[in-house]
Amino acid sequence: MSELLAPRLLPILMLVASNVFMTFAWYGHLKFKGAALWTVVLVSWGIAFFEYWLAVPANRIGSAVYSAAELKTIQEVITLVVFAVFSVFYLKEALTLNHVLGFALIAGGAALIFKG
Repeated sequence: MSELLAPRLLPILMLVASNVFMTFAWYGHLKFKGAALWTVVLVSWGIAFFEYWLAVPANRIGSAVYSAAELKTIQEVITLVVFAVFSVFYLKEALTLNHVLGFALIAGGAALIFKG
């Protein structure tokens, strides 16, 4: 049972963690607009290094039970959820109804990937 659970659940948990790193790498610097661009790029690369150490193994492990399209879909849905939380709590930006509806449409499209 645990052998089956690991390839199903572990990649999802690893993709959540990798997306937290990548969201900070891509958007965390927006709170530091006074910092030099070269500085934020180097810091972002440093953060992304750890993201890759999670995302690549997550996809390798997950490929035992998910197709590449399913893994990408899982990753995109996780990205939206992580970004929404990050945007509200770190950047202090409100989510509007348009954001929520747009994300819901994307999630609906993602559901189609797993439907057939």
